[in-house]
Formats: sequence, structure tokens, C-alpha cells
Amino acid sequence: MSTIEARFRSTLGSFELDAGFSLPARGVSALFGASGSGKTTLLRLIAGLARAPGSLSVNGEIWQDERTFVPTHRRALGYVFQEASLFPHLSVRGNLEYGWKRVPAAERRLGFDDVVDWLGLAALLPQAPHQLSGGQRQRVAIGRALLASPRLLLMDEPLSALDSASRADILPYLERLHRQLELPIIYVSHALDEVARLADTLLLIDAGKISYQGPLVDGLTRLDLPLAHRDTAGTVVDTTVVSHDPAFQITRVVRGNIAFELPGLHAMPGDPLRVRVGARDVSLALNTPSQTSILNLLPASIVELADDAPGQVLVRLKIEDTLLLARITRKSAHALRLQPGMTVIAQVKSVAVA
Repeated sequence: MSTIEARFRSTLGSFELDAGFSLPARGVSALFGASGSGKTTLLRLIAGLARAPGSLSVNGEIWQDERTFVPTHRRALGYVFQEASLFPHLSVRGNLEYGWKRVPAAERRLGFDDVVDWLGLAALLPQAPHQLSGGQRQRVAIGRALLASPRLLLMDEPLSALDSASRADILPYLERLHRQLELPIIYVSHALDEVARLADTLLLIDAGKISYQGPLVDGLTRLDLPLAHRDTAGTVVDTTVVSHDPAFQITRVVRGNIAFELPGLHAMPGDPLRVRVGARDVSLALNTPSQTSILNLLPASIVELADDAPGQVLVRLKIEDTLLLARITRKSAHALRLQPGMTVIAQVKSVAVA
């Protein structure tokens, strides 16, 4: 399978970057870490905007090694910054066409009309950048980067400068790109909700070093990693919508033999839907309750347990190929005599599933 392979070492004052990774050349790979952990430095090295000893290859094409350094303008990549830096003297159409016209027709990987449609830009084409909202400007910046026909798209915290309403507006467009593009995207963020919503692969960076690389769900639920011990800990499940119950305003989704019922009517039957289940919203029982308001009762096996906050325990659960986290009290874990290998009932409140 095609991959993106990188290894960099750099020292800037007291900060040392020593990071290597191998990513699939398709889907969204999230580079996640706290401020100052080295996310943007690593992204700039990939783009060739900064230089340090190391190596980088994209789908077998060497962009940097001991003998080679391909300059930024010759790397087939797009870069979306935190602030949408559009050309103020050009209309939205002019900004989009800037990169589009510089790519020979035979080498264009994406259609102009397709990108405009995916990002909902048709009504904005005649407008000037100063007439746009922050979210609209960022959508135009993403479109301009895509129309340069990159082989790799780099996004450096593209939503961090937006207010909550603008972030909510643009995320569905990013989800659409995720579903429809084969283009690999490296997405830098320190917002876990964005990562959980968009990513397939997770790179955790801490103090300049990669502490985890692999599937998103494994990284979210591993008890030896910090994400499982956050207040917002949880996991995501990629499901398919199977039916709606209009009378009760319920959507039923499935993954294999696992079914969830969610409040509200979401998407259409047959559509993919990613749901998020928080660790604090999962309780455990040894037997299936006979009368309960909880709609999602899932037989699960305990993979491992770990101490969490004072008086609390994290339980990593497996249901077929799906991983869940449950945060319960140490008293409850002791009373149920929980241990790895046990079968339990994971109880998930429908109203808690995002």
C-alpha cells in the first residue's frame, strides 16, 4: 500500500524534534498534541517550508533524503493555514482559479465544479474575500489548495481561528471531503472533537516525539495513553444508518452485529454515520436488565482495566471489532469483581451518543 514515510531531527534552542512516522496515503491522519509539542514544526518540515536533517517520501517519490531536497514549489502538496490568506484583489472564483490554471489540464486530479460543489461555494463565486465570513473564507482556502491538484494536503489547525458557529458550519464540508477524496490529508489539531470526527489515523506528538501512531480508535482507547484519561475520553464507531422511527424520532445504526439507537433523525438509510460514545456515558452490568430506560445494551468483553482519577477506574471493552471505554467508580468495579476476560453488558444512554 502507498504510504507517506518521514523521519526528522531538529533542535531549536531547548526544543528537540525527533519524530518519525509511516502513514497511509489515503484518508485523514490527525497530528494531535498540546501547544508547543511540535505539530506545526513537523508540518512545515513536510511542506519544505523549514529544513532539518531527515527523510521524506510520498508514494515512493523522495522529497528529502541525504542527497535530495525538493523545494516547496515543486512538492505536489496543498497547505491550508490557520488563517485563510486569500488574495484580496481577486473574487472567490479568481482565488479558486489561481492554482487551477497553473496545473496542465492533463495533470488535474479534481474538477473545478466538483470542488465548488463539495465545499458549497457556487453562490460565493462572484464575491470578494472581504464579503465572506471566516468559515466561508476557510472553505475557499481549502478549495484553492485542492484545485492545485496536490498529492498531499496539509491542514494546520484550519478551524482554530473560527468561532464555534463557524466551526460547526465548516465541519460537515470537511467530512464530505473525507468521504469523497482519495487524497491523503495530514490534519493538525489540538481539538480532540475535531480529531474524533474526521480522522482515520492518529499521530500523537509530545515534546517533539511521536508517542503513538496507528488507528484512531486504538489511540483513543488505549489505557496507557493520555487521551483515555481525559474528562472527555471516549471512542468513535463508524456505523451505517439502517432505519428511522419518526414516531419516536429515533435513528437506528449498525456496525456488524452491533446496533445503536440515537435520538433524532440523522442522514438516510444506507448512509455512513460516525458516532461518538463518551467513557462517562457507559455503565456496566453483569446481566441484561429487564426494565431500564437505556436503549443500547451491548454484550461486551473486558480487555483491561486501569486506575483513573481518584476513586475511578477505566474499563476497555471489546464488542466484535469495536472498542468502547467505560469510566466507573472503583467501588463499582470492586463490587462487580471486574477483571479482564469477563463478559458484561455495556449500557449506553441514547441521549449521550453524539
